[in-house]
Amino acid sequence: MRFQEIQKMAKGMGINTYRMKKTDIIRSIQRKENNIECYGTDRADNCEEQKCSWRSDCMTTNNRKVSQK
Repeated sequence: MRFQEIQKMAKGMGINTYRMKKTDIIRSIQRKENNIECYGTDRADNCEEQKCSWRSDCMTTNNRKVSQK
């Protein structure tokens, strides 16, 4: 999902996205939906949330973090 689409989604939920990074916006959405705020965290290594809207992007983000270490 593109950044602008994520911002629009967040704004529709009443989240102020001003000066927020993509990761922070997604975690705010997760919080608002009463889900675990795990996007881009180490929890992705053991993620079993198959129906998560952010799963594929999160896994990609997490793999990049691992390869940079």
